[in-house]
Amino acid sequence: MVNLLGHDLEALAAFCSERGEKRFRAVQLFRWIHQRGASSFDAMSDLAKAFRAKLADSACIEPLPLMAEHVSADGTIKWLFDVGGGNAVETVYIPETDRGTLCVSSQAGCAVGCRFCSTGHQGFSRNLQSHEIVAQLWFAEHRLRARLGLAAGERAIDNVVMMGMGEPLQNYAALVPALRIMLDDHGYGLSRRRVTVSTSGVVPMIDRLMQDCPVALAVSLHAPDDDLRDALVPLNRKHPLRELMAACARYLQAAPRDFITFEYCMLDGVNDAPEQAHELVRLVRGQSVQSRTPVPCKLNLIPFNPFPASGLRRSPPERVQAFARVLADAGIITTVRRTRGDDIDAACGQLAGEVQDRTDAPRRMRREPIRIVPRVQETRP
Repeated sequence: MVNLLGHDLEALAAFCSERGEKRFRAVQLFRWIHQRGASSFDAMSDLAKAFRAKLADSACIEPLPLMAEHVSADGTIKWLFDVGGGNAVETVYIPETDRGTLCVSSQAGCAVGCRFCSTGHQGFSRNLQSHEIVAQLWFAEHRLRARLGLAAGERAIDNVVMMGMGEPLQNYAALVPALRIMLDDHGYGLSRRRVTVSTSGVVPMIDRLMQDCPVALAVSLHAPDDDLRDALVPLNRKHPLRELMAACARYLQAAPRDFITFEYCMLDGVNDAPEQAHELVRLVRGQSVQSRTPVPCKLNLIPFNPFPASGLRRSPPERVQAFARVLADAGIITTVRRTRGDDIDAACGQLAGEVQDRTDAPRRMRREPIRIVPRVQETRP
């Protein structure tokens, strides 16, 4: 049985054509699935009974089994979904005054192994399929519409970030159809500016995404130089900063925004020194020995959410603010992310789910201590 949750409109049109149906039937079916949240073909009253019978014989609309729901004191909701084989993934809804944001997972685990991310410490099992990615949005949108009592046509989710478990660009074949479903006006109708793919720096796939489905791009940077980034984000050894910054500059030719968002997790005594902030300014301006390519950007400083296996600590708030001032004084738009959902382990870097690791993560994650850059003596005004 084919799970139609993962078919974008073109794939659904081809599916219907194979069964002797015209394209407008695919549009009707697509709307029933994504706009109305139907999971039964019997409910699709404007489809011919014969067509509904054909669908029932060969296809299904099957959501992911829900294992648990946790609600934070700040209103953040985390759902745990069973994806089979002993694996479970997490999805997080973050309510804000002007929008609702859904953080979606793309893999069961992650093979990148960033030092500060609990998902990476759990290892990697497999890529999610397109229908498993979309099922997270399908469930959250229609669950929240009912819970919030929204009228027909009102959205619960205006913003989707591919920042859950996994490296989205290492699951490219499943990611792009899922993005197209999110963007399609017959589906969820999300703006390209409101769908963000976060990557640790898979340079070839950044270039492909620019061609195939350019949406907003967030890059997990976390260091201003290759030596430190090699230790924090192992993918940097394959795609160093010079390549990454050049790819980011190219992406802006097609991106829906005129800047790249760089994510920077603030780690006590590791990457939070004033001189590192100045080096970061030089990097994004193309004035660094690491890269000569300027990249218009926004810097998002993220308070680290500790977990025991990391061996890392969160930077003190005053040091985060000092770091931010260096960036802001240089004219770079800088925000400090407000931690949401940390009381239910739903904050950035905390998503872990359940992963049947196939990559020997405990061995991979045993590394040399991170190089600590001496910090100049901080002075009080």
